[in-house]
Amino acid sequence: MNYNDQLAQFTFDVNTSTLFKKDDQNFINILGIKQLNTLENVSLLDIFLSKSNVVEPHYHQNAAELVYCISGAAIVSLLNPYTKQIQNYPITPGQVANIPQGWWHYEIATVDNTHLLAIFDAPTPEVILGSDILKFTPSNVMAHTYCLDENQWKKTIEPIQPSTYIGPYKDCNRLQQATYTPHSQYFRAYPHEVFPYQSHFIYPY
Repeated sequence: MNYNDQLAQFTFDVNTSTLFKKDDQNFINILGIKQLNTLENVSLLDIFLSKSNVVEPHYHQNAAELVYCISGAAIVSLLNPYTKQIQNYPITPGQVANIPQGWWHYEIATVDNTHLLAIFDAPTPEVILGSDILKFTPSNVMAHTYCLDENQWKKTIEPIQPSTYIGPYKDCNRLQQATYTPHSQYFRAYPHEVFPYQSHFIYPY
């Protein structure tokens, strides 16, 4: 970038750059080199969540992520690829959680009006979303690889929308089930406990 260039940009209103919006309480704004062309190896996502909303499981193939809590509270969970364990880190205003490049992770708001700032060491935060992996991997490949019934797999993933970003969906009518352990009270008592990867959880309602 030639900083003498008349096209060089030094300021930007992130409020005008929405990456995804579920509703007025749950949305993500983005700032990268496409929005502010003088940026170098830095970008950010401005994340707003209400209680029990989740930034879906995903990973960033080109950047590490530092999640800073501005207001509210959230649990940042990541899968450590070396230990094969889920690590859960509750954060409140002024606290951060660091996610190395390429690590599978997600964030769950535990109170309303949660505001997170995700900072990346890349000019654009590239992402692979769990919803896209589930939706676009051919069903016959999943069934053959993991010894599944293909028709049951198709039925299971039918409600998944590509590029979900924030879940659950507004029209989700399933009953709240025990699907995320441990819940937020346990997190407060044992904030940095590490739990083996598991498929059954209890959401922190």
